[in-house]
Order: sequence, then C-alpha cells, then structure tokens
Amino acid sequence: MGRGPYEAFPVFAAALDEVCAALDRHLDRPVREVMFDDAGALDDTAYTQPALFAYQTALYRLLASHGLAPQVLIGHSIGEISAAHAAGVLTLDDAAALVAARARLMGSARPGGAMVAVQATEAEIGPLLTGGVAVAAVNGPASVVVSGDEDAVLELAEELRRRGRPARRLRVSHAFHSPHMDAVLEEFREVAAGLSYAVPVLPVVSTRTGRVADGDDLTTADHWVRHLRDTVRFRDGVRALAELGVTRYLELGPAPTLLAAVRESLSDGADGEAVLVHVPGEPSGYVGALADAHVGGAAVDWTTLTAGEHVGDVPTYPFRRSRYWAAGSRAADPGSLGMTGSDHPFLGASVRLAEGETIVFAGRLDLDAHPWLADHAVAGTTVLPGAAVVELAAHAGAQAGCGHVAELTLENPLPLPSAGAVPLQLALGAPDGDGRRAVTVHSRADGDEEEWIRHASGLVAERLGGRGRRDGRRPGGRRRARSPSTTRTGNSPPPGTTTAPRSRGSGPRGGTDASPTRTSGWTRTRTTAPPPGSGCTRRCWTPPCTSRPSPTGPAARPGCRSPGRA
Repeated sequence: MGRGPYEAFPVFAAALDEVCAALDRHLDRPVREVMFDDAGALDDTAYTQPALFAYQTALYRLLASHGLAPQVLIGHSIGEISAAHAAGVLTLDDAAALVAARARLMGSARPGGAMVAVQATEAEIGPLLTGGVAVAAVNGPASVVVSGDEDAVLELAEELRRRGRPARRLRVSHAFHSPHMDAVLEEFREVAAGLSYAVPVLPVVSTRTGRVADGDDLTTADHWVRHLRDTVRFRDGVRALAELGVTRYLELGPAPTLLAAVRESLSDGADGEAVLVHVPGEPSGYVGALADAHVGGAAVDWTTLTAGEHVGDVPTYPFRRSRYWAAGSRAADPGSLGMTGSDHPFLGASVRLAEGETIVFAGRLDLDAHPWLADHAVAGTTVLPGAAVVELAAHAGAQAGCGHVAELTLENPLPLPSAGAVPLQLALGAPDGDGRRAVTVHSRADGDEEEWIRHASGLVAERLGGRGRRDGRRPGGRRRARSPSTTRTGNSPPPGTTTAPRSRGSGPRGGTDASPTRTSGWTRTRTTAPPPGSGCTRRCWTPPCTSRPSPTGPAARPGCRSPGRA
C-alpha cells in the first residue's frame, strides 16, 4: 500500500517519510516496510491504523500541493485522528503517539468478538441488542454495524436474516467499538491526557457526536477515549456536512469504502446533487480523481502536476455532448430481465428454461433497423430470405455447441411489413441421444398475443457425420424416418403444397440475397385469405390475393395467377 504514489509523487514521498518516522518511534517495525512489503501484517490492527494514518496524511498533503484545500473535514474511526491533525488540533508527533497507542491497545483487547454489517435501521436493531452487543457504526440510513460477543452477534445477525435483512460478517480481529474495548480505556486515557491539543483551524465534523466539533470536542482526552469506544455516527456527520452547504466530497484512502454511505445518507435527507470523488494514491487513479474534482467545480492547480509544461484551457463544467448519428431504437438490457444478451442483428436475447435444456432465442425483424432486408421481395412482398433462416438456425445451434444444420424444412415464408416490426422466436430443444437438437423458427404479427406461425423446423448437430447417407440411415444403423414435408416423388410437391408456376418478374428482386428455398418448380408458402367481396372462393398462396370486388360477380380478375380461383 502506497508504493505507487511514493515512487510517482515527490510530495507524497516526503510526507510519508516524515509521518512514518514519527510513527516508528512507537512501533516495533517500520510502518513503511509493512505498507510496501507485508500485506499480511496490514490485517493486524496494530499496523492497519498507523498505515492508514500515514497514507491519508501523505495523500492530504499531496492534494494540498495541487491546490485542493478543504473547507471542512470529517473522518471515520481512525480517520478522525487524521482529520484532527490536518486541522491543526494535534501536531504530527502527538497524532503519531495517539494513533500508535490506539492501535496497540485495541489489538490487545480481549479476543472472541465479532462484527457484522447489516442492512437495517438503528431503530430496528435496538430491541435486539443484549449486554454483550453494541452498535459499532451507523454509516447510512439502513447501514449499521454491530459488534460484541461472537455468539450473540451471530445470533442477532441470523434473526435479522430471518426478517429479510441482509447481514455480512466483517473480517476483523476484534470487536471494535463495543464492550470488548472497555478494558483498555483507562490506559488509553493516560496516553491521550499527556498530549497537547489546539483549537482547529478548519471545521471538523466529529463522527462521535455527528456534528461540528466545538468546546471540548477534539481537544480533550475524554473525547478520544469515548471516540474509541462509542458508536461511529457517520450518517449524522454527513448530514451535518450537507447542512453546512457541502456539495463536493473527496474520500482519501486506498479504497472507496465510504462514498456509498455518503450517497445513501445524502439521498435520505439532503437536497441537491453532490459530487463524490474517491482519491486513491495510485498515479493513474489519482490524476483521474483530480480531473473528476475539476469537472465538479474544484480549483485544481494543474501547473504543479505538469511541472511547468503548457496546459490548455479545460472547461470547468461537465461536457455537453451532441450526437451526429441517426437515432436508432435501443432495446432494454437483457441482463436486467434475467436473459443473456447477443450481438446477433436479429436475435437480441436468449434464455435457458429452468426445467430441461431448451434454449429460447428472441428478437425482432424491422425494416427500419435492418433496411437491407427490403432487397429481397417476391411479387412485391418483402420476405425473409431462406438463407437468413438457415443462418438463424446455425447461430442458435452454435450457442449450444451444435453449429451444423443437419436438416431444415422451410414451412412458411416470413413476410416483413413496411412499417412496424415482426417478433421472432427460435427454440432449441434438448439434445437427443446423438447430441442433436431440434430447432424451430416462429413469428407473429406485432401486437398479436396469441397466434405464432412456424416458418421452419429441423435439426442442428455438433458435427454432420454420416447425415448425408443415401440409404437414409442415421449414425448407428437406424433408418431415418421420412415425412410428407421432406419427401417428394419426381416433380410432385409434398401434400398440402400448392404449385405456383414461376414466370419472368415473379422471383425475388434486387440485392445479393439467396432466393427462397424451393425444389423443382414448387414453393412451400402460406395461404392468405382473399379480400372481402373479391368473389374468390378459395384461399390463395402468398403473395396476397390481388383480386378486387367486381360488379359482375365472381369472375376471375384478368392476370390473376392463383390456382385457387373459382
């Protein structure tokens, strides 16, 4: 911790050396050695607290060298001593002595305690407290830490879980801010009473009281003894800052542990939008934090960071962005709906059903979003190319490790309206004994909540293997079943299929898309009802019937090629 800024910023390095020298007089190991080379020792509160004090103080001085001077200070637990030193209440030597004694004594308190963070209000927790458990911290409106005897704390946490309140045990060595600290208070009082205190030169909000420190706050041994033992009232402190008109909050520390609590506390009672910035010590993160503070309105002295190099003018307000691209529709995030997103242009999301291994893909076909689809039309009607249906099946199969299309029967064409979208659904069934999956493609009219039309069905497989054998046998010797939809004799269409002769100008137009799937002069398409009053007595195949009402009765309209005419 701290090696990055130590090597990158001379101001940070000089400040850290000075603070560590003051702390080392009270520790059995150099604190900088622990910070740089012994991450395990940092879990011991005897070194955690001195290391945090050194890091925060050096980072505070680095910020000051870049023109960021605070108007008010606040600190959480050990951070309040860092704030008191920055405000001039304690000299560096006295602050180091107080920090080292606090860390040593808290680490020597009786073991066997536990701390648990719970999402509940202090009022909810109050009736559940016993003599061995205390509220260690109130960090937000529904963010509380309880501390004390391990069994009692864990029992309280379990009771809150039964009530639907999340609870998480903290990884700590002792039960801080609880009755477990009572045995070390008098010895700590002796250390605190031997120090000198001054009136703060900057306002400091004490998290022991939750208000701006005044009178004996910060400047007496009794304050620091109670600060070690009492509840940390960080939420009340943040509210006090908001009442003072604070709108920019900078957290100094190796990790952003308090900004979430600040945000919750402000939303619970403060007005306005606050600028929240975590200021880490690592060089890239530190410079980014300066930029965030600058955009938020803070006065940063960039010349001290660039060592006299030319600095261009940068706006002091958030950038106003203008888009120059055509606006497109944006679907909701599939992840927020419990689905898996996809970058496929037609299939935007998928979901694996809870029971079984079926996977359902969903999407929409829209000529506005996919204008190239309009290049493929049959007799004036835009239809989805058969090649696109094959690609849909191959894409879906590949998501399940079955990227080869073994069989695919196009049963109905999929017309695309000039306005609006067509909901699309592709289902991938559970694998059979050979690892193949059934695949179906359906659509329905936009807004139609009932009728789905199946356009294709088939099989996808991991590999094709012997699927192309002339004898019709499947791998393993089983004969492949034949069905009317896949079997024909000579030039005859399968049962239920109308023969539609193809003439010049009746095929697909434009583009480079493949023609609709057809076999030797017949095309399997979907029937459509004739217009009311047209006189047509049968159903026509797509394209839609072109008949019009005639005053002379049901005679066929000249030029109508439909075999369904009366």
